[in-house]
Amino acid sequence: MFEGHVAVHRIVLACGTVDLRKGIDGLAMIIGDRYKQNPFEKGTLFLFCGRRSDRIKGLLWMGTGFCLLYMRLEAGSFSWPRTTVQAAELTEEQFRYLMLGLNPLEPKVKEVSPTKIF
Repeated sequence: MFEGHVAVHRIVLACGTVDLRKGIDGLAMIIGDRYKQNPFEKGTLFLFCGRRSDRIKGLLWMGTGFCLLYMRLEAGSFSWPRTTVQAAELTEEQFRYLMLGLNPLEPKVKEVSPTKIF
């Protein structure tokens, strides 16, 4: 949908929780006040999660206006870092981890011991 129109160069994860009822202006204020970042930085996608971990919001300055993204999972939840109120910059690989449901800052692979032998 956005291919060729949006170039995301940087992804910033807002750790902790944010009230997802907030719109563009409220999220932009949180970016500046709480995380000390510039919401008008072109190509930077800011990601937020509320108390329910099945939905996230993203805010992206496109040069002429903001794009507000919203994603809700039908099943499962995002593994969102809740321990800190700092913003963390993600790599492309960490962003993929987040979309797979892993904690992007501390991805862990669960050890499995099969009980059934074929």
